[in-house]
Amino acid sequence: MTERLAEVSTRLDTVRQLGMVVGAMRGMAAARAQQSRNLLPAIRTYAQVALDAMAQGLSLMPPGDPAPPARGGAAGLIAFCGEQGFAGAFTERVLDALATRPGGSLLFLIGTRGTSRAAERGLAAAWSAPMASHVDGLPRLARRLGEAVYAAIRDRGIARIDLMLPDWSPERGLRVETRALLPLDYRRFAGRRPAQPPLVNLPPAVLVEGIAEEYVHALLQEAVAIAFAAENEARVAAMASARSNIDRMLAELGAEERQIRQDSITAEVIELASAARSASQRSHTEGR
Repeated sequence: MTERLAEVSTRLDTVRQLGMVVGAMRGMAAARAQQSRNLLPAIRTYAQVALDAMAQGLSLMPPGDPAPPARGGAAGLIAFCGEQGFAGAFTERVLDALATRPGGSLLFLIGTRGTSRAAERGLAAAWSAPMASHVDGLPRLARRLGEAVYAAIRDRGIARIDLMLPDWSPERGLRVETRALLPLDYRRFAGRRPAQPPLVNLPPAVLVEGIAEEYVHALLQEAVAIAFAAENEARVAAMASARSNIDRMLAELGAEERQIRQDSITAEVIELASAARSASQRSHTEGR
């Protein structure tokens, strides 16, 4: 019984330590998700500024220029997967959605774990990068991704790029959606012309091209921040589930430990009572 008690006590200590690790992981993931979500208003304001500037730049262009985006040509797809584990089925959900799309797209993959799991499924990435470990690294990742996208457009003739973006909300959990990134449809800006033409020092076509790159960069910044937050929020949910299981295990092991202690005490009391009874009987016999 002593060995059994020692075994249960050891398991209790191990589960308590695991609970501390899970709690720490949950806290870090929650903090990172919140930090990323806090960046989104500023990123979207930046995108809106670029959008307004685009409308002003287009107001200087000749009628009918630039042309509507072409629909043909090779395609590229940017997919955001998990960087680490302990996030439930986060990466698998993205890869499942990726598997439903027609093949042939040039694949850009974000996330070390996602890249590894994609390779196991026979999905080869033309370009991959790890997700940033902290929010401070998100702008750099967005820049690297943008450089890779424009290099593919230049060198491989990519005509359109889509984003496969995971997003998380408490109401619906994880949802993977597809967004069009490139080419930009300049006709969307037609109704946003300014009251007065802007003062510029560049040819309109050069100006619009530069602003378009800024706008695309803002969209990539937003996507990276959303994906970073989604992975960490998925990890928070996974750690909350793990915490519930740990609490259940602690309750069961605690009850087992108390039962063993009670059984041990009962056995000792019975043994003492038996010894006292035996001693009393011997004393009574000797007294005769």
